[in-house]
Amino acid sequence: MFRVLLSHAFLFLLPFLGYAIWLWLNKKSQTSENWRNGPTGWLALAGVLLVLGSLVVFASFQRMPDGTEYRPSRMENGVFIPGGYE
Repeated sequence: MFRVLLSHAFLFLLPFLGYAIWLWLNKKSQTSENWRNGPTGWLALAGVLLVLGSLVVFASFQRMPDGTEYRPSRMENGVFIPGGYE
């Protein structure tokens, strides 16, 4: 669960990181005015759209194979049987 939250946090912060790199490359990062009067609203919107897009992509492409059923992991006679599609 932590990995999922960390990946979504990274996707949200990615536009801010890109803007910081752009400011650094243009040598405009010496003042904080660029961040206070900058496009933080648009960067936040872009981050939210990236997170929502990743959720849609993961929901669309992570399906179980056709004609199969998921069996959860279980213990039978003291032996661990891992889950999977059967």
